[in-house]
Amino acid sequence: MPQMLALVIVVFILLIGDWVAVRTKAWVPSIFISAILFLIGYWTFFPKEIVSIAGIPSVVATMLMYLLITNMGTLLSLEELKQQWKTIIIALSGILGIIVLLLGIGTFIYGFKTVVVGIPPLVGGIVSALIMSEGAKEAGLASLSVFAIVIYVMQGFAGYPLTSIMLKKEGKKLLDQYRKGEIAVKAQAHSAAETAASLESAMSTELKLFKKLPEKYNTEYFKFFRLALVALLAYIVSTLLAPVISISPFVLCLLFGIIGKSIGFLEKQTLQKANAFGFAIMGLMLFIFDGLKQATPSMMLEIIYPLVGTIVIGVIGMYIFSFVAGKIFNVSKEMAFAISLTALYGFPADYIITNEVIKSLTKDEKEKEVLTSHMLPPMLVGGFITVTIVSVILAGIFVKFL
Repeated sequence: MPQMLALVIVVFILLIGDWVAVRTKAWVPSIFISAILFLIGYWTFFPKEIVSIAGIPSVVATMLMYLLITNMGTLLSLEELKQQWKTIIIALSGILGIIVLLLGIGTFIYGFKTVVVGIPPLVGGIVSALIMSEGAKEAGLASLSVFAIVIYVMQGFAGYPLTSIMLKKEGKKLLDQYRKGEIAVKAQAHSAAETAASLESAMSTELKLFKKLPEKYNTEYFKFFRLALVALLAYIVSTLLAPVISISPFVLCLLFGIIGKSIGFLEKQTLQKANAFGFAIMGLMLFIFDGLKQATPSMMLEIIYPLVGTIVIGVIGMYIFSFVAGKIFNVSKEMAFAISLTALYGFPADYIITNEVIKSLTKDEKEKEVLTSHMLPPMLVGGFITVTIVSVILAGIFVKFL
């Protein structure tokens, strides 16, 4: 197959997935549609190496992972997180519930390695899924390598409807309280767009270490160089620590990205400003789906049972632990569970679902503002903590057990 034909086919599949997600307002995830189309392709006429032929071999995907995870570190805003410390603890408690129940119950049903591979993708996004998939592949566990990807593809189907149900219940209670004059708009709340932008892009764009550098020299290549240099430092430190403690370089990339941003060596969203974020995500998405080339129909049937069981047990654990944390911090069980569920999809789905629920509950602009001020900030912080930070750290730890 010619390279450009392969590229057109695989990008067209991603495009179809995107269009379906837009059409269904994210109720049908784009990754699910794309995964189905890739499976059909592999089972019919795709060459097994179609992603490599298109231009994304494993070495390119690894490079993109280093850059993307370091870039994720630049998104962290400590000030925003301090204001939502209760939300952070509730989100972490939900993840703890997943880990405890799956390791405690799931291990006896599905086996230790299946649970270890399944947990990070269940509480994370594309990066944690890819780390576990590659780790399972290197350990010679072909079916578990596919399992990690399929969990990532399917987790949203549990998260989306449950979140919507919880937020609608919470929203109705808030509206009732507002109409009785018991609550008002939170004074510190921003609009939905401002809150999302604030959480996703962090505090400041200032490069403290390069104040005297004319802006014209801050080119795309200089942005790439600084990001790659920070990723290299993370890699070097992980190798130096290897004799003492084994830490994934990807976990250190996240930490070093945070440090690089805080000292003014990296700006927030470096890849976006270098006009490379879209390509990096496309490359990683294609490499994720490349893992499906191992998935035969019989293998898919084999992993359906642990797939459904892992998600169900994980969500039950999430509910129990978030319920307890909610009680401690005087947060309703519906809101606490919704915050924890953000681990199953993250941003921007948390933003989309919350706004869709608010629009469905009221047409009054003042009431929308009340619901937004109470529901959106914790939902965004929850998704940011679970998917962006915790899942990568978990993947870095759990991959060592394979």
